[in-house]
Amino acid sequence: MTVGYGFNALLTAKPGMADRLVDVLLTGMDDGNPASSEHCLVYLVCRSASRPDLIHVTEGWTSEADHHRLFADEAAQAIVARIQDLVTGENPRTDYTPIGGKADL
Repeated sequence: MTVGYGFNALLTAKPGMADRLVDVLLTGMDDGNPASSEHCLVYLVCRSASRPDLIHVTEGWTSEADHHRLFADEAAQAIVARIQDLVTGENPRTDYTPIGGKADL
């Protein structure tokens, strides 16, 4: 499979909530959650080295339709709700169409 759709999101954690935010984001890979799907090919959670309250999320999906379908389900919406309680302000997101590269963790 190849990545046909992806995005980067930048989340700013509320004071003292960065570790909890990372933990919640990583539950996205648990069985039954969106990132465990065969359609999620890249799921990368990173913390800024200079600002530990900034969390970067990179996702790569087989298609935009697969992403939207999986994020509409109850498990994904529960994670989104938990995240909303841990972040502040605007959390910019950039959609993209992957051209090439590598993701091997």
